[in-house]
Amino acid sequence: MYDLLIVGAGPYGLSIAAHAEARGLDTRVFGRPMESWRHHMPRGMFLKSEPWASHLSAPGPGLGLDRYCVEHGETARHGRPIPVGTFASYGLWFARQAVANLDERMIARIDAAPTGFLVETEDGQVLHSRAVALATGVLPYMRVPEALRGLAEEHVTHSSQHSDLSRFRDADVTVVGAGQAALETAALLAELPARVRIVARAPELAWNSVPPPWVRPWWKSLRAPHSGLGCGWRNWFYAERPGAFRRLPDRTRAAVTASALGPAGAWWIRDRVAAGGVDVRLGETVVDARPVSGRVRIRTVDAAAGARDFDTDHVIAATGFEADCARMTVLAPRVRSVLARSAGGSPRVGRGFASSYPGLFLAGLVTAADFGPAMRFVHGASYTAPTLVDAVERHLARRPRQGGPVVPRGREHQGPVGVTSRANG
Repeated sequence: MYDLLIVGAGPYGLSIAAHAEARGLDTRVFGRPMESWRHHMPRGMFLKSEPWASHLSAPGPGLGLDRYCVEHGETARHGRPIPVGTFASYGLWFARQAVANLDERMIARIDAAPTGFLVETEDGQVLHSRAVALATGVLPYMRVPEALRGLAEEHVTHSSQHSDLSRFRDADVTVVGAGQAALETAALLAELPARVRIVARAPELAWNSVPPPWVRPWWKSLRAPHSGLGCGWRNWFYAERPGAFRRLPDRTRAAVTASALGPAGAWWIRDRVAAGGVDVRLGETVVDARPVSGRVRIRTVDAAAGARDFDTDHVIAATGFEADCARMTVLAPRVRSVLARSAGGSPRVGRGFASSYPGLFLAGLVTAADFGPAMRFVHGASYTAPTLVDAVERHLARRPRQGGPVVPRGREHQGPVGVTSRANG
């Protein structure tokens, strides 16, 4: 029986695994490493976060994105965006350095057992674990506007379903949304070239400003400190104090989760959208979409002009992700049904990222309602991983193995365990 099985091998899952293994917990992490970064983002995309805010979390030094870039002849510098491909390769490198027990099989089902959980792999193997950390990223939670849900995939896709946009060369493509994914997807499409329009409910596009220099006069740093989520004390609080955020009143947390760090484009994409001749239609809501002669007929409505119809070859919904317990289908119904939920349907987590089901821990987007906006970004892993593993150790201490107290593997006759250096399993 394992101490901890981690489901998901993205930035959060790999970070949790690195900390758990370093503490001697009998751990295995499942999933194709950096899957969404490698196969669900088009070539040519960049990280919106600063390089120094994009490290995976390890218990020791030397495994940050900056070290990877130095070793591989790449540049990680403040104010210079990192290609998504570079970040994905960094994640694979991190896994080789810090995670010994990585299994690339996917998990089909997580069910309850008298002493923890039964975890079934995609090929039918059943494993036992005393605790499970669910770190499945954002892909299970794709949000598509209701008006588009009846269309087949040949006519509508989510922005996270594309690793290559070249199929749309010379096509007419409508991108729905006003955030970074929508704006960068539109820029990449225009550069193919394709005929591109953006349709968004927002009355105007929001753009992040160029970050101030890393080295600044002390009084400027004091007025608006850098943080993993941008400049300013409010962003600093979200980024650096998720534990304190969790203690805010429910109503405050809900308001921040719904509004903070909303849809906006990075400063370095603005000129590309303008240069690409993208047709930007703001203040419009898609209310109907239907196939017509091999294309899609879209109807939008806005307060000023009323309804407008147009035809397009394909619609890409760059409309983000929405955490919802109902979509956590890897959990058996009897586990999923008892999870405490927020008003928005996302699972509630307590101190240490523990769900309301004993021994089940959650990480990433699904914890943003309790721990704040940082959980929607890689930077959130730096708080999540050590905090979650602390809680796993407390859980294991309360529920000892049959026959005696918990003695973490590898610690019976030695001191603290360091980060191991092993190839992918």
